[in-house]
Amino acid sequence: MENKQLQKNLGAAAALSTVVGMVIGGGVFFKPQAVYTLTGGAPGLGMLMWVLAGIITIAAGLTAAEVSAAIPKTGGMMVYIEEIYGKKLGFLTGWMQSVLFFPATIAALAVMFGQQSAGLLGNESLVMPITLGIILLISVLNTLGSKTSGLIQTVSTVGKLLPLILIMIFGFIKGEGNNAIVQPLVAEGISPMGVIGQLLVAILFAYDGWINVGALAGEMKDPGKDLPKAIVGGLSLVMAVYVVINLAYLWVLPADQLAQYSSPASAVAEQLFGPMGGKFITVGILISVFGALNGYLLTGPRIVYTLGEQKNLPAALGKLSKNGVPTNATFAMAILSCLYALSGQFNLLTDLAVFAVWAFYTLTFIGVIKLRKDQPNLHRPYKVPLYPVVPIIAIAAGVFVVLNQLLLSGTKNTMISLGGILITLIGLPVFSYMTKNKEEAKKAA
Repeated sequence: MENKQLQKNLGAAAALSTVVGMVIGGGVFFKPQAVYTLTGGAPGLGMLMWVLAGIITIAAGLTAAEVSAAIPKTGGMMVYIEEIYGKKLGFLTGWMQSVLFFPATIAALAVMFGQQSAGLLGNESLVMPITLGIILLISVLNTLGSKTSGLIQTVSTVGKLLPLILIMIFGFIKGEGNNAIVQPLVAEGISPMGVIGQLLVAILFAYDGWINVGALAGEMKDPGKDLPKAIVGGLSLVMAVYVVINLAYLWVLPADQLAQYSSPASAVAEQLFGPMGGKFITVGILISVFGALNGYLLTGPRIVYTLGEQKNLPAALGKLSKNGVPTNATFAMAILSCLYALSGQFNLLTDLAVFAVWAFYTLTFIGVIKLRKDQPNLHRPYKVPLYPVVPIIAIAAGVFVVLNQLLLSGTKNTMISLGGILITLIGLPVFSYMTKNKEEAKKAA
């Protein structure tokens, strides 16, 4: 799996900016609606969950960083799980990312891009054409070469920081600050314990993307030292931004009003800067979402490409175009993303993606303990601090998220979760079929 020709020239700063860049995307602008809908328009538990989700993600990052540093190969979670549990589970990880996590996440972001763009243009009939069009446009841009993708990421970083900074500064200056922030936890008639799991799933989407820096381990100068710094430093910064921006939202509009807007950030911006100022901020948010889409359509097809190259998926997916880009894999993911996007359901798609990926994150956390037991002499440039407490926190959180979505969050969430399990398990007969084909090809040769 390891590419011997990868240049080890990435330092901590590059990795940290990758973490921040991958994590801050659409969630922070749109998820407050789902959060305050779940709490019945009360602010307290929602704010608490932004902090708790950040702490859980930092524990997850600290834990996964040990695996990333001990297995410094490009490829990310699929490679880690293959090394720890074997080829079949490694394939299933890549399959889940290829057919479920990346396409559902891309679709969710595109749906929100479509809704916000159509709102800006004042024509709701354009939602689906824009949603599908943006997926296909970014896919085409990603086949032009890495320079184009890099430029998009740079521009979108400015796009995401501008609305965040402006809302944080002017929210506290111009907002009245009269709205409740910590009390009540939830509205009357809602059980806090009954919604904690759903709140975590909603907010963890906003924190997702942190593990993707692990895919850079093979290109880092000193992954043992720099990778943990990047993950923990980056996530601490992201958590601080998320808590402050949510405080700024509440400084301007009460939680029960934020629950009514698909883009609470745009609603707050309009309150602060007037209709034209609100539209300006919405454009910044759209640029941010564009960048997040670009990031997922850049990294996701690399997993499809790797599986195709290994002949675990059709070999055509493992071919590069003349400019060294996995064009077939990119368009395959784009088509799948478009199919998911036809649902038009941002929150449903994000819940599906979070459920699927956290099941495998949890396997990665367990893998730290398994590796310690199975390979005590393995070179570990970095060891998770406070072992085994931090891994146990990460594992417990992962198990809670998965079981809560599957069993305790109502029929709708159970059906979404079972759908995710079914799509993932289809990978098992695919793996058996492709393995059999490879063996027959070897015999024939």
